[in-house]
Amino acid sequence: MIIGKNIDLREIKISDAEFILALRLDSELNEHISVVEDDLDKQKEWIRRSKLNKQEWYFIVQNKKKEPVGTIRIYDIKGDSFCWGSWIVVPEARKYASFESAFLLYDYAFNDLDFKKTNFDVRKKNQVALNFYLRFGAVIKDETDLDYLMLYTKEQFLSKKERYLKVIDKISQNNIVKKCY
Repeated sequence: MIIGKNIDLREIKISDAEFILALRLDSELNEHISVVEDDLDKQKEWIRRSKLNKQEWYFIVQNKKKEPVGTIRIYDIKGDSFCWGSWIVVPEARKYASFESAFLLYDYAFNDLDFKKTNFDVRKKNQVALNFYLRFGAVIKDETDLDYLMLYTKEQFLSKKERYLKVIDKISQNNIVKKCY
């Protein structure tokens, strides 16, 4: 379990399959992610395989009432680099869970797992996500017809970590998360 101020990240369980599938099938949430079949058994099997893969970490983002509000994942490990994604946060939790879930994932990947950088792609049409990553400090290193290929380093994260913690404190102080406790 990765403990945050307003949310926590916990390892996925087979019993999360229905929640994950509902997120991935939601047309308002799945516009920029890979398509999945509407098959609960296949989702459970995917989770089983994922949990056996020691080169992947898949988390449920949960509020302090332990209610799931999203997902986030580390995968595609290559040397000192990782990719992250499967990042979905329900609309009613975005104001308090989006920023902190990204922060907690970066902190865990860079400091606990000792990765040096993350490479990930963002759909060009997903301007909200692109702007978020750019504000966080990621840079566009290349592009395809469909995606921007992004890079974010441990040094970039550490250089702004204290500022990010202040943002998380401000989110909490602005009563955005009070209804989650």
